[in-house]
Amino acid sequence: MTNDKKNIVVSQSVAILVDGNNIEISLHSKHKDNSVMLNFDTLIPRLLTNRSLNRLIYFREGKNISTKLADRLQSNYHGSVSPCHKSADIPLTIKALQLSKKVDTIIIMSGDSDYIELVRHLKSEGVRVEVASVAETTASILLEEVDYFHPLLDCDCFSLSPSKLSHKKTSSYKSREKSKRKSSSKPSSEKNDAPAPQVIDPII
Repeated sequence: MTNDKKNIVVSQSVAILVDGNNIEISLHSKHKDNSVMLNFDTLIPRLLTNRSLNRLIYFREGKNISTKLADRLQSNYHGSVSPCHKSADIPLTIKALQLSKKVDTIIIMSGDSDYIELVRHLKSEGVRVEVASVAETTASILLEEVDYFHPLLDCDCFSLSPSKLSHKKTSSYKSREKSKRKSSSKPSSEKNDAPAPQVIDPII
């Protein structure tokens, strides 16, 4: 018997279905910021690990859907945004049932208990079901039923309002500059090399 470790290749295809309204409301509530959005660039690789992405669909109720979001999902993940007449649970459920014969795993991005029957049905059909959502707003009955739970982390989101994120740094900088101007008329042996804060536009 040898101690050589063999590389294990995981060949699973994954569909990620996002209940946009549920996730957005949960993120806004947690961060107390209505402009917080998902950062798919960090989230998708973390959810997939070493698996392949088969489909990514962002379901969202309402007409005000960001074209930047749709373009980014299409260009980076061949994903799409699906507008919903009302809530996302029915169209998301229909799509999950359609994909259940084509993928190994379905990741539902929502903490809503309305998806419990969908989860149970998919599992009965041999599909691995995972949920990714804000832990604080995820129904306990959903957590007990899924095969795996991915809590959304701070690194999985960003704010569309840079001023809110940089408020403390900016205030600190202004205070230093005001103090610097007051002492500029006096000779000083110390040199203030503090750089100006950078405000980086968010990428969605």
